[in-house]
This record gives sequence, C-alpha cells and structure tokens, in this order.
Amino acid sequence: MASMSDIRNGMVIDFKDDLWEVVEFLHVKPGKGPAFMRSKLKNLRNGRLLENTFRESDSFNEVRIERTKKEYLYREGDFFVLMDTENYEQMHVDKATIGDKEKLMQENMEITVATTPSGEIIGIDLPTTVIQTIAECEPNVKGNTASGGGKVAFTETGLRIMVPFFVEAGEKIKIDTRSCEYIERA
Repeated sequence: MASMSDIRNGMVIDFKDDLWEVVEFLHVKPGKGPAFMRSKLKNLRNGRLLENTFRESDSFNEVRIERTKKEYLYREGDFFVLMDTENYEQMHVDKATIGDKEKLMQENMEITVATTPSGEIIGIDLPTTVIQTIAECEPNVKGNTASGGGKVAFTETGLRIMVPFFVEAGEKIKIDTRSCEYIERA
C-alpha cells in the first residue's frame, strides 16, 4: 500500500478499479488544516485524464509495469506481430492497443511494450524519432521559400504530415513520434 507521500511522476497506481499513471502532482500545505496533494492522472487503458486530490489518509496500490523491448515484424489482420529478440517468442497485439501509432511503425522497428504483472499489454512506446519516405506530396513551385508555410505530404505508411515546401516525393524525412511532426531530411 502506498500513501500520498509516495506519489511521484510516472508512478502507476490502481485507483478507482483501473490503472492510472501520475502525470503531475503538487504537494499543498495550507496554513490551516492538513496537507493534501493535487494530481493529474492518465488512464492507461483509454488515455482519459483525471484531476484528483489525495488526502494524507488516502492509500492505494502501486502497480509495477514491466517494459520490454520487442521487434515489430508484420501486421496480420487486426493484430500486430511482435517478437522478443532474446528468446524469439512472438506475440500478437490488438490494433486497439496500438491506436494511432500504427502509421509510425515500420517492419523490423524496435519498440517497448508495457505490460502489467498479470501479462496484460497496456501500451507501446516508439523510438523518439523515425525515418520514413515521402510517398506523395504536391510538387515544389518556384517562388516557394524554405521558411514559412508548408504543404501536406503522405508517407509510405499513410501518415499525413506537414512538411516544408522544399521536400519532394521519394525523400526520406525524420519524424518526431511524440507529436507526429517533421524534424528534418534524413
């Protein structure tokens, strides 16, 4: 059992019959009355945010999340096949667990899988950046500059992204996986 004083960023707790990750917290000690903690929690199953206030008397269970490296092999219907690189065991992950990250994933990419002690997969983490090839975009028009503005482009995985005017179809670009934004040419 953990208490209010044990809360820290990134901690996963069993709260209200679900798994919540502490996104941020603020310890408040008013002039009158007992101390309390304001916190922002993120539901690991559906991504919903919740603001909650913990009192000193509140207690909850901390959940240990295991993060393991896997290699994404291929897609099979509504499932993604991942392989453990140490023992070569394969596992199938549902499309709902991957969510909108599927357009950033490429075959043979190393990803991190977060699982509960019971073995339930609650999410995946991609590398900070990925390199993809532009499949189609508008042609470059004379007079467009390198600074200011941009155009819509589609990568080989179908990801829609804004790129500068000078980027052309067939070029490789680096993409930030946290925000799905163009970083630079690769």
